[in-house]
Amino acid sequence: MAALAGVVTAPEQVPPVAGPRPIRVLIVDDDALVRAGLSMILGGPPDLEVVGEAADGGEVVQAVATCRPDVVLMDIRMPRVDGLAATEALRALPRPPEVLVLTTFDADEHVLRALRAGAGGFLLKDTPPAEIVQAVRRVAAGEATLSPTVTRTLITHVTVGTASDPRQERASRLLDGLTERERAVAIAIGQGRTNAEIATELFMSVATVKAYVSRLLTRLGLNNRVQVALLVHDAGLV
Repeated sequence: MAALAGVVTAPEQVPPVAGPRPIRVLIVDDDALVRAGLSMILGGPPDLEVVGEAADGGEVVQAVATCRPDVVLMDIRMPRVDGLAATEALRALPRPPEVLVLTTFDADEHVLRALRAGAGGFLLKDTPPAEIVQAVRRVAAGEATLSPTVTRTLITHVTVGTASDPRQERASRLLDGLTERERAVAIAIGQGRTNAEIATELFMSVATVKAYVSRLLTRLGLNNRVQVALLVHDAGLV
């Protein structure tokens, strides 16, 4: 039917395009001043949102259920339940958030346990604010927060003398089950290479490298590339 003369129809309403959802961050530290400082640092960028705080590792699982964070910024040293036990508890959840551990170099053995538990990386407490923000973004994107230099230095340091024979045997067995190409990518990760560097070194596209990394995580039953690097070190391949 033709429209009636003189009747003006309202233009179609186009809903506004929503921007990307901010990265939701939960801060866990027993020091109120540290929590306040981190809240100020992470509350500034528009793509980050501090959704909650907890003062002890024993509060973390409930806080995650309530606040639904994408990233948990986790202290290690806390009085009742430390960040290591809390990280292990979180990673056992069906859909766990990413965990970014706060630490100092005098707790290297704790860092190793946290990384094996599935933490996406670690920060030193004296890390510049801009780097803390970038680290949270990288963890939220599923990337390791360790720079290649820190990966090579720290992982080599913490694994020296800690890998037992059973651990080395298990690591070797898992890596022996990979294809030659998968193994090459795993070793490059263990050497601290970025995806771009692996692509150049192995004559792949960056997208292909990302696909290999995802396949490695699935085949090896790991959470992130930091754990791949630890496995390679355990096997004595780098």
